[in-house]
Amino acid sequence: MDNIPSHSNQPWQVRDRFLELNSRWMTLIGEHLQDHQGKILEYWRIEKADSVIVLPILGNCILLASLSYRPGIGQVTLDFPGGRLLKEQTPEQAAIATLERELGIEAANITQLIPLNTEGWAVNSSFSSQKLYSFVAHIDKTTKRIPETFPFSHPATPAEFQQLLQKFTCLQCRAVFLEWWLNLKLDFIHLGCVAQEARPAV
Repeated sequence: MDNIPSHSNQPWQVRDRFLELNSRWMTLIGEHLQDHQGKILEYWRIEKADSVIVLPILGNCILLASLSYRPGIGQVTLDFPGGRLLKEQTPEQAAIATLERELGIEAANITQLIPLNTEGWAVNSSFSSQKLYSFVAHIDKTTKRIPETFPFSHPATPAEFQQLLQKFTCLQCRAVFLEWWLNLKLDFIHLGCVAQEARPAV
């Protein structure tokens, strides 16, 4: 860390904005920026709403959203439920709304909503302002499972982890899944240490 140049934290300055194109989904912006050495550079970026991804768990199963067509890659993919944050909407509110919209799960059926990251992850910081918030939602075990409502599910077991990970094309879904799995493993390690500390000396 001591080798990082001191100018690395100096903000670049916007000299002018030569294009701003607004649409329903995003705003495309073209700007000239001046770096820390005074050099003028042309940059393009997009501004759009932050997003949320939810990993829902019902009993010993992970629930997945219906297959969705992704124009960027020209195919349908298997994903966790997700969506955009509306204006004046918190990530928690967006997560709850996402579960109701995509899986028909009402707020009353969510026993726990655990954030995996309290600060949004930058999705593509070189080009986009969008941040990603992710949650694990534990669903009441008494929630009725209807095939049309929960068309896809997967066992939430260590043996099935790699198999499910390989099914995700979406990098964001993979990041959320890996973060959840890492936290789960750390919890197991912590519980193991606590159990060892609690054992009486022989």
